[in-house]
Amino acid sequence: MDALIPVPRTSPAPGAVHVPGWLTVGEQRELVDCCRAWATGPVPLRHTRLPRGGVMSVRTVCLGWHWQPYRYTRTAEDVNGSQVAPMPGWLAGLGRRALVDAYEDTTAGEGYVPDTALINFYDDQARMGMHQDKDERSAAPVVSLSIGDSCVFRFGNTENRGQPYTDVELASGDLFVFGGSSRFAYHGVPRVRPGTGDPRTGLRAGRLNLTLRMTGLTD
Repeated sequence: MDALIPVPRTSPAPGAVHVPGWLTVGEQRELVDCCRAWATGPVPLRHTRLPRGGVMSVRTVCLGWHWQPYRYTRTAEDVNGSQVAPMPGWLAGLGRRALVDAYEDTTAGEGYVPDTALINFYDDQARMGMHQDKDERSAAPVVSLSIGDSCVFRFGNTENRGQPYTDVELASGDLFVFGGSSRFAYHGVPRVRPGTGDPRTGLRAGRLNLTLRMTGLTD
């Protein structure tokens, strides 16, 4: 049998790096187990309602800070009023390791203390429109981890939702980091590819996306 050819890392824009296969299957399985526990609460996995009445097709659960359009709070007034589960130190450490590996710089993780994680679950019909991650007061990089079904990740420019953009295929275990001049680039997920995940992760269907961020907020 021919050996698998490693997929090379790519950089669709300055400060943005895609590292295929960064998480091992075992690490993915552990994260899936954790996500299942976090999904039960204290603030459960839910479809977020937007200010104009629309409902996001992805389902979300948060750690550390609760995100609601378009701000962070400690309690989930738009769900059940509870405080979200804390951001684990080991997950923040994973974020620092991600920056070191993505930027191939041993100092890249210094001072990076992500205090929130947004965990989105995509079924085969879910999408994410082009948007900026700009509700944080910090310009520290965003660390994105993918588990389960592959998706088309559209990474754009910082000025608008249109072109130029690059479509990147994110598969289970992939890491995507965006910081520097790409920190506020528009991005979205126009398509999930059902049935492409690895069942060894413990996720039978759908896609999990964990994004780690520094909010720059204080209590």
